[in-house]
Amino acid sequence: MRKDYKILGVALAILMVLIWSAPAHALFGLGKSDKKEAAKVSSVKMIPASFADLAKRINPSVVNISTTKIFKTKGFHHPFMGENDPFRFFFGDEFFKKFFGNKMPREFKQRSLGSGFIIDPEGYILTNNHVVSKADKIVVKLEDGKEYKAKIIGTDPKTDVALIKIKAKKPLKAVTLGDSDKIHVGDWVIAIGNPFGLSHTVTAGIISATGRVIGSGPYDDFIQTDASINPGNSGGPLIAMDGTVIGINTAIVASGQGIGFAIPINMAKRIVPQLKKTGHVVRGWLGVYIQDITPELAKKFGLKDDQKGVLVSKVFSDSPAEKGGIKQGDVIVKFDGKTVRSSHELALIVSQTKVGKKVDVEVVRDGKTVVKTIKVGTRKEKEEEGEEVTSKAPEELGFEVQELTPELAKRLGLKVKEGILVVEVDRSSPAYEAGLRKNDVIVEVNRKKVTSIEAFEDALSEKSEGGYLFLVRRGEGALYIVVQPEKDEEK
Repeated sequence: MRKDYKILGVALAILMVLIWSAPAHALFGLGKSDKKEAAKVSSVKMIPASFADLAKRINPSVVNISTTKIFKTKGFHHPFMGENDPFRFFFGDEFFKKFFGNKMPREFKQRSLGSGFIIDPEGYILTNNHVVSKADKIVVKLEDGKEYKAKIIGTDPKTDVALIKIKAKKPLKAVTLGDSDKIHVGDWVIAIGNPFGLSHTVTAGIISATGRVIGSGPYDDFIQTDASINPGNSGGPLIAMDGTVIGINTAIVASGQGIGFAIPINMAKRIVPQLKKTGHVVRGWLGVYIQDITPELAKKFGLKDDQKGVLVSKVFSDSPAEKGGIKQGDVIVKFDGKTVRSSHELALIVSQTKVGKKVDVEVVRDGKTVVKTIKVGTRKEKEEEGEEVTSKAPEELGFEVQELTPELAKRLGLKVKEGILVVEVDRSSPAYEAGLRKNDVIVEVNRKKVTSIEAFEDALSEKSEGGYLFLVRRGEGALYIVVQPEKDEEK
């Protein structure tokens, strides 16, 4: 009997070992698809256990930047009175200098802090333009506490990127620049910088969004992150989990928490060679004013329902666009093989195109697709009155106009010399809602040129489905506006 129990015990032990070591799919009948799902779950990158090794590796390449700007006062200022005070006129400056000379504010210094990171062992450092702009003195402090005077190599205010350089006695540790085009929303990142003067502070978060436009400049294309970025972080690196720098921390939302913005490192990589060579950036130029397409404009210019693009509202004289055959009213849908969806996107693409390069530009003109070859140019970085003939547009549009004369254009400082001047717009009218404003100059109505009140009224008398299409000159620019009469909206 005892022998039987021993045999049974050994058998149970062997069975338990088999159950313990067997794969789950063998015991519970999991198929191949289940195994694949299990593999996916096991491969998901969870929250890193620690950022310590990554921070330790990058910290030596991150620098603190302090700047000093000197502001000088204009002339002598005594503590009691202004520059045109009669007492000063009577006694003279010498009298007040003698008694109040030690209180005269000749100049004052403004100090600020920022961050940067070494991109070359020779001492080249990337930071923000607003960190070093107009600075009289720039001091860079390394992680080991050593300080060096820095000089500005090049700046680009339009992207807020600056390149500075220090002279160290030995090669410095540089970061590796990554590829910001390959990042994804949700990826983990860390930011290292000098917030509020607290050197080498490390914060962590994720990429919240990409391609953000926040109104800071014409080439906005920011990475949004919830890794804490505060005053002093500007110019510091945004770092991916592989240790490469994918962005330059630049901006914060003062009224928000967990919202910071970084310049994509690919944008900086494109301009660094120019900053190093010439100190400034030369950008591609097409020579057009453009605007986004609205559903109303799409119908007017013959676009298909699913077709995107940007509308050319003005072509500069003697520009690459004019020389290449681009016309006012064209809708650009592709530039150099890249699909164009917005005016901001086209501005970025053109600016990043090499000057002198010949590119194909695909446009929709009167509902037909046309391809033009453009050679990209260089972007350059500003009486008496005659008789005034006035008129009112149809009452349902809600604005009043008068014929523009050369004298009137001169008096108002307008660039355009002929057309129909908008003298009043009712704020509750369809015209105002569509974007028409006082002192706009209407030069076309429904694609017909208008230079007189008579021509303007004739154009408006013609029935137009989907509203009236106005080409308007405003300042240096031009734009198309579709105004829907109220009576059409009520049908």
